[in-house]
Amino acid sequence: MSQERKKEISFTEGSVFISLVRFALPVLGALVLQAAYGAVDLLVVGQFGDASSISAVGTGSAFMQMVTFIITSLAMGSTVIIGQHIGERKPKEAGDAVGTTILLFAVIGIVLTVLLEVFAGNIAHLLQVPAEAYDKAVLYIRICSGGILVIIAYNVISGVLRGVGNANLPFLFVGVACVVNIVGDLLLVGGLGMDVAGAAIATIAAQAVSVVISALVLRRQKLGISFSRNQCRIFSGELKKILSVGVPIAVQETMVQISFLVINSIINQMGLTPSAGYGVAQKIVAFIMLVPSSVMQSVSAFVAQNIGAGKPERAKRGFITAMLTGCTVGIFIFLLGFFGGSLLSSVFTNDPAVIAESAAYLKGFSPECILTCILFSSIGYFNGNGKSIPVMIQGISSAFCIRIPVSILMAGLPETSLAYVGLATPITTVYGIIFFLICFKIYGKKLGAYE
Repeated sequence: MSQERKKEISFTEGSVFISLVRFALPVLGALVLQAAYGAVDLLVVGQFGDASSISAVGTGSAFMQMVTFIITSLAMGSTVIIGQHIGERKPKEAGDAVGTTILLFAVIGIVLTVLLEVFAGNIAHLLQVPAEAYDKAVLYIRICSGGILVIIAYNVISGVLRGVGNANLPFLFVGVACVVNIVGDLLLVGGLGMDVAGAAIATIAAQAVSVVISALVLRRQKLGISFSRNQCRIFSGELKKILSVGVPIAVQETMVQISFLVINSIINQMGLTPSAGYGVAQKIVAFIMLVPSSVMQSVSAFVAQNIGAGKPERAKRGFITAMLTGCTVGIFIFLLGFFGGSLLSSVFTNDPAVIAESAAYLKGFSPECILTCILFSSIGYFNGNGKSIPVMIQGISSAFCIRIPVSILMAGLPETSLAYVGLATPITTVYGIIFFLICFKIYGKKLGAYE
């Protein structure tokens, strides 16, 4: 391997386990730090604000997290296509995919900014934000929406880097941003008393710093692709490939996130304290879900490169290895969430009632820590194969046929609690696992065939 490629991991040779771990650990680290954005916002607001501030940041950041997840999911199309070109040893085509990605997401960012600024109030109304927290939630969404181009830029850069096998630089960039966000929250929320507005401004400023630093660093990097400014245009062939993979993934993620926002609105109707408790629990869940998320991204990149290189059996070994490793770690996270929910929740708030509601939700949710590693590994394997239609179908059907109806059922039970509502998610994941078992049977040898 040449000197300029040392920072990129080749998934097509060497130990499967070591290659995955070397890639997954910085991916996990980046996801941990990225989740810390909303967590730090809630932590600082929880210490200096009241329950209405917690509810506003919890709901507002949940919505912005949905937007970010959708962007990341669409960018997965670029990660997969770039990874396949790297596996094929076609650096020029990989560069074409990068140029197409830049223009595509610039347009998406402009459209999203306008829509979210205009409809922030409608969004808060749809989410059934408690009256005491409504104005604060609208303010949080509007400020964060103003920086959506920055959020998109970071996620696109990270997606391109992971496609070429480099997960270290995204980890570095988000690490810098996290430090800036913590300092900003303490200064604006704690020092200047700006409450929800200060938390939102700190988050966007941190992302902006991350993008500036990433742009400066990338100018000095050799990424194993052939890219120039002339390639910053739409290549129709690459656009079709990116969208054919990315759109189904994004649709799937959109439906999943909408279902969680519906659950959020259901819980908001239960009162201010359950709403605040759910907001705290969701910040903890964001961390809990990082292990399966890093597994999914790693499997997608690993499988994409090996499919492009004509090594389907190695791609399958990577999928199985990642799934088993993720489940092993998931057992320990399950125990922490099930038995330590109160301790974890107390980090974000001193309100005993809010802590109790958060811990109850975590107890019902905690089996998800193990089950979702199986589901997300399957999603990553299908994404890496470029077959994302089953992923989309699974996401839509599980969101609207299982998760939402079960959540409504649980919330309507006599003497219900957030523990029952939390249980709806692992029940949904069991359905998803069964769905993909059927898909493996249907697709058979078609998996591993790169077209």
